Amino acid sequence: MTDEVLFEIDGRIAVITLNRPQKLNAVTPEMAEAIVAAVRQCNDSDAIRCVIVTGAGEKAFCAGSDIRELDAYDTAWRFRNRPDYCDAIRALAKPSIAAVNGYAFGGGLETAMSCDIRIASANAQFAAPEIKLGWIGGGGMTMHLAHSIGMSNAALMVMTGDPIQAEKALAWGLVSEVTASDRLLARAREIAATIASRAPIAAETAKLNLKAAYSMPAEKAIEYERDLQTICFATEDAREGRAAFKEKRQPEFRRR
Repeated sequence: MTDEVLFEIDGRIAVITLNRPQKLNAVTPEMAEAIVAAVRQCNDSDAIRCVIVTGAGEKAFCAGSDIRELDAYDTAWRFRNRPDYCDAIRALAKPSIAAVNGYAFGGGLETAMSCDIRIASANAQFAAPEIKLGWIGGGGMTMHLAHSIGMSNAALMVMTGDPIQAEKALAWGLVSEVTASDRLLARAREIAATIASRAPIAAETAKLNLKAAYSMPAEKAIEYERDLQTICFATEDAREGRAAFKEKRQPEFRRR
């Protein structure tokens, strides 16, 4: 691990914080490896039920990969096969929330879009600026943008590289909420706490089903959803939920 990626567990909620604010939380290879390790710990823990990803400081969520580090890859193939922090975030089995404070550029935007839910501070900005340097994003940029904001808006971002402000991101559907900067992490924790109070197996299967909805034909996606529903219905948590409903009390879900 590195002190440039902080990992905190608070009850059922884990927080991954990119902690390099003097460099706008730009990600180095060492930070990427630390993110991979943090995700592995989240996935291995039955206690963790939701994960928040955010950036330290007031200026940036993440400005993407540290450009100065990219020349360390002696071939394009080694660059292609580097440990990728966006892949790591997408590998989270637990529901995830991006709390976007400030700049979410390049790989930072991809990191945010790799989370299930995105909320932003009022000063947040979003951009796919790689084209200004001679390449395009490779961490899911076009796929996520096209699904989130539509082909025309995605093309505008990817082909110009220019940023959009938080309110436009909200209007386009890139984020779910915009809040004051000093309320951002608290709001993320509120959402995470709500998710963590729900049946964890159901939350994780819902995440799987949302992923399937991206890539499956409609009939197959619905069939898959029904299979996942059946799996959830057979759990102890589902029996507890039905019992709690009948007894007019709060359920106690145990991830069983």
